[in-house]
Amino acid sequence: MAKYDVYGIGNALVDMEFEVNPEFLTKMEIDKGLMTLVDQNRQGQLLESLTGIHHKRTCGGSAANTIIAVSQLGGQSFYSCKIANDETGDFYYKDLESNGVVTNLGDGSRPEGTTGKCMVFITPDADRTMNTYLGITETFSIENLVESEISDSKYLYIEGYLVTSPTGKAAAIKAKEIAEKNGVKTSITFSDPGIVGHFKNQFDEIIGNGVDLLFCNEEEALSYTGETDIKNAFEKLKSVAKSFAITQGPRGALIYDGEKEIDVLTNKVDAIDTNGAGDLFAGSYLYGITNGHSVSESAKLACSASSKLVTQFGARLSKEQLLGIKKDLL
Repeated sequence: MAKYDVYGIGNALVDMEFEVNPEFLTKMEIDKGLMTLVDQNRQGQLLESLTGIHHKRTCGGSAANTIIAVSQLGGQSFYSCKIANDETGDFYYKDLESNGVVTNLGDGSRPEGTTGKCMVFITPDADRTMNTYLGITETFSIENLVESEISDSKYLYIEGYLVTSPTGKAAAIKAKEIAEKNGVKTSITFSDPGIVGHFKNQFDEIIGNGVDLLFCNEEEALSYTGETDIKNAFEKLKSVAKSFAITQGPRGALIYDGEKEIDVLTNKVDAIDTNGAGDLFAGSYLYGITNGHSVSESAKLACSASSKLVTQFGARLSKEQLLGIKKDLL
């Protein structure tokens, strides 16, 4: 019996979410709808331009949001990451701990430096745009992996953003190697259409001979496969993943369970913030399939949780909200 349902690796970032109008993005020369890496000076300039505007701060990063969802739903999860010995790092660690996530940070030894931050700009159309300063997480590496814990998990979950860092990519490749050697299933998320477009070769290096499960949205699926039709992209993804989930926003998700296509509808809602929806989908889905539920049941849970999330600001639901959704569906 594995100790953990999911072992995740990814960039540790404290999310700061701001409501802005499109004119602000234009004025500050920010590419709408994408994740853009920035340096510390640029992030400081953006923060200064938003002085006085209220923002919400949460422990985040794509994989962290996913792993926290697994834990909130009642699963057992482990998260490997890298944070600094600063106030932001303290906040991050305490948030992970309070959500029941076991980490590689437990001995309290954190290096000097700056913990990464992600500024999330939410526009009235519910779109999310991210400007990220990676800070110390840019040097996340093989040293931050815990081989014994990967080996004692049902699934390894790899955050796609790790392709932007040479040491992060190397850690993802090593983690997948450890998982495969020990019979642990592997999963990866493409994370962002811009990242997929710029780092396809790096994704191919991590994916190697294939993964057991892939998460992506329609735009990412098209970007990775080079197709313009989602049906053609669907067929091409079969060559890199034994199963996959393609999220389709208000139309739900397109699932391949290894044998057949499953179309899962979602609740009709008025979306105000899509930040974190894909992360929560992955976390809910992974919780379901690692805790005795069918692919269809897991996908319905994931769609329902994500559709609830987009009706409120922030990248996560509360534990009580998630457990309520789980009670209604499973």
